[in-house]
Amino acid sequence: MPTRPAPTERQKRLGAELRRMRLDAGRTTEYAAGLLGLDRTKVSNMESGIRGASPERIRTLASNYECADEAYIEALVAMADTRKRCWWHQFRGALPQGLLDVAELEWFATRLRSYQTVHVPGLLQLGAYARAVFAAALPPLPPSEVELRVVQRLRRQQVLDRDPGPVDYVAYLHEWALRMQFGGRRAMREQLLHLCDASERPNVEIRVLPVEVGAFPGAGHAVLYAHGAVPQLDTVQLDSAHGGEFTHSEAQLTKYRSHMDWWHAHTLGSERSRDLIRSIAHQL
Repeated sequence: MPTRPAPTERQKRLGAELRRMRLDAGRTTEYAAGLLGLDRTKVSNMESGIRGASPERIRTLASNYECADEAYIEALVAMADTRKRCWWHQFRGALPQGLLDVAELEWFATRLRSYQTVHVPGLLQLGAYARAVFAAALPPLPPSEVELRVVQRLRRQQVLDRDPGPVDYVAYLHEWALRMQFGGRRAMREQLLHLCDASERPNVEIRVLPVEVGAFPGAGHAVLYAHGAVPQLDTVQLDSAHGGEFTHSEAQLTKYRSHMDWWHAHTLGSERSRDLIRSIAHQL
């Protein structure tokens, strides 16, 4: 397979899992190279995502690494399938790769959970709200790129109607995220009423953390927890000023699972959250 100059996060994740499987088995890259009939450099490239791995090679490695977890192996095989061109590929070269990686992460997730302290989640944003968020970037983005980012953000939302099987999504929101008037009072009111409508969907749950709760874990961060086909393939995406960061070490997954559990335990239930959102909207 040819090398890739800029592998996606999903491709890098597959390579990282192949490396993890090899190290867990106590094997060297030379051993893997011998199994596959490749030189050591190509195996290293495969484990960094720069070079693809065929389903046959993944199964050969798993068998010789004595990995008996069939569900995990088949999930890795599915990650290796890059034949289908997905919708976000049309934005490649026009938008930062990180934005496309988030869309890909969401699309292949079996379940999504997120918490937001300042913004409404991207998967639930209206165009006017998203436009105001991107227009506030520093240094300023050209108007054409703002519009392109809005289009891409709105297209991400089709994962909630995905065929087959819309993804289940739980969004935890701090109350202050509902009171930040991105786009002005009218745009924010429409956005809040849209959240109320979205929360009525069977696969969407929105829960609000009231200001009275006080301190909360992960203050200042926006976090997306994407459940993979198997728990070992879960991924956390963290927003930062310089773009999204992706992490999947077991320690970090455990940490952010506990964060999500905390938010679920301390937020208002769906109906009370909807009532609060509607109340704030009517104040605008």
